[in-house]
Amino acid sequence: MNLALKSPEPRAGILDIAAYVPGREHAPGVAKVHKLSSNETPLGASPRAIEAFQQAAFNLERYPDGQAHDLKDAIAAVHGLNPANILCGNGSDELLGLLCHTYLGPGDEGIVTEHGFLVYKIQITAAGGTAVTVGERDARVDVDAILAAVTERTKIVFIANPANPTGTYIPVDEVRRLHAGLPAGVLLVLDAAYAEYVRRNDYEAGIELVSSNFNVVMTRTFSKVYGLAGLRIGWMYAPRQVVEAVDRVRGPFNLNAPAIAAGAAAIRDQAFLAAAVDHNLAWLARVSEALTAIGLRITPSVTNFVLIHFPEAGGRSAEEADTFLTSRGFILRAVSAYGFPNALRMTIGPEEANEGVVAALTEFMGRK
Repeated sequence: MNLALKSPEPRAGILDIAAYVPGREHAPGVAKVHKLSSNETPLGASPRAIEAFQQAAFNLERYPDGQAHDLKDAIAAVHGLNPANILCGNGSDELLGLLCHTYLGPGDEGIVTEHGFLVYKIQITAAGGTAVTVGERDARVDVDAILAAVTERTKIVFIANPANPTGTYIPVDEVRRLHAGLPAGVLLVLDAAYAEYVRRNDYEAGIELVSSNFNVVMTRTFSKVYGLAGLRIGWMYAPRQVVEAVDRVRGPFNLNAPAIAAGAAAIRDQAFLAAAVDHNLAWLARVSEALTAIGLRITPSVTNFVLIHFPEAGGRSAEEADTFLTSRGFILRAVSAYGFPNALRMTIGPEEANEGVVAALTEFMGRK
């Protein structure tokens, strides 16, 4: 054997992971593009966050605060939490991965749901564990299916509430029932990336459940309603022992200084957040009603996006709709990787984009 031709091999299972594919950004040959594929807020970031980011540029030679104290304190003040139970990350994606690397190993299992965020399965597998996928019911997390899948090898359960790409949620009583049915040694991770958008009396992001238990974690992000996706800021609220364990495998400077400053300013600007939520609530209803009126099925959503289902036949498939919309500068998200081969996910965008998609799909559905 020629050793010079031998290359290092990844650990078993790594090459079996399907790489995550983000939403498209470009429509070649189109003058003006509306990107509605990544659930980004159309209002952008708070002016206070932008100012804080700019001020941080004058100290780029210095390492950031490794514990992100200013950001933790701001989060704690707004949500009424103890900063010692908060850990910040380079997006909530990093925290999901750190939880897997902290609590999973070869032979362990992590449970995910049928249409759940693809990163869960990726991180479980990357940590050496086995991802167990359970079915959903009407595009919603099925508590009974999760509990039926729990074995002595189960170490972690991931649910997104609200869920992506469906936009559905399960009420707090169902979350509590799920937790009550799990063994004490199983970590329940509640991914509440879209929590700020929800306006339902029976919804709870997870703060109360975390506060009263030792095996529940809630993750949140600044990438959606706060408009800081480009800075990659996430945080988790967790029992002290979970925070201390994950902190041992976290990189020492996983958040950069401008991100810490901008995040702290953004979360304190609750008036700006309220404006973003109001815009979304108004247009979520309008878009859902308009698309339903032209014969498309919409999965009821409590988030800043809608899942649009296309007819099975008649030349009006999701793939054909995607091509039609892209040619007109509207980029939506194909979701076949999530188990919806004939649907597109549309982010609620600015007025021009929302009205443009409705008009384009009206034309598309009326074609002969």
